[in-house]
Amino acid sequence: MFSGRQRNVFLLHITVLIWGFTGVLGELITVSALPLVWFRVIIAALSLLIYFRFIKQPIGVSTSDLLKFLGVGLIVGLHWVLFFHAIKVSTVSVALVTLSAITLFTAILEPIFNKRRISLADVAVGVIIIFGIYLIFKFEFQYIQGIVFGLLAAFCAGIFAILNVRMVRKHSPTIITFYEMIGAFIGVSLVMLIGGQSSAELILSAQDWAYLLLLGSVCTALAYALSVSIMKELSAFAVALATNMEPVYGILIALLIFGDKETMSTGFYIGAVIVLSAVFLYPYLKAKFRKRKSVII
Repeated sequence: MFSGRQRNVFLLHITVLIWGFTGVLGELITVSALPLVWFRVIIAALSLLIYFRFIKQPIGVSTSDLLKFLGVGLIVGLHWVLFFHAIKVSTVSVALVTLSAITLFTAILEPIFNKRRISLADVAVGVIIIFGIYLIFKFEFQYIQGIVFGLLAAFCAGIFAILNVRMVRKHSPTIITFYEMIGAFIGVSLVMLIGGQSSAELILSAQDWAYLLLLGSVCTALAYALSVSIMKELSAFAVALATNMEPVYGILIALLIFGDKETMSTGFYIGAVIVLSAVFLYPYLKAKFRKRKSVII
């Protein structure tokens, strides 16, 4: 029925659709961002450990690599706490659109990390995204906290995405993710301990447990394992385009489930379309400028 490529593209969109449920589950789970992320990383790490046992994959790494993975895991944990807090203080739609600014922050940070000049494609897309975010600020100022926390989450995501690209060249992505979950667990646990986290929030309802199990096992461990296997068969360009559908899927799912609560102003949707259009445009521009550069050379 499907060719090998068609099957992988279909599975990739299913994976991205699963990721689209992340924000909705974050809204449905009644606990605050810190314990939510704490439970998520525990469940994700245990799910990955079961997966490794099932496929009989060794998980040993060197001490230096372990410290790197745990360190990036701290940033991942901070990213998730900021993202889910953005949802709690605003809406799923606001958090997802502002999180799309990861493209902007990656475009700014990657040349700094890799010590290279910023490209014209990065500048063009960055300007478009900034304009879109400005419109969102202007028309949805009542969600200023959610917008700020969403942008901070995108900034953290940009950092760990760049660091992960370096690490996956030498190590299995699933192994990296496993140790990053442990790093996130350590970081969030320390913050909860120092901040005097209420033990009452660690007592969950059956409904919260069900949502957390979905979030940690299906939306994190399973979706990530699927994406890794698919990425081996598809081009980075195809994966980037499909992954950009995550906020679109997430916003549509949120509208279906939460209805009026997720209905925003016309200005918000104009800003969102501008941001998402820039995100979709980015891979095309990068490919075009790369091709032009190779022709010149």
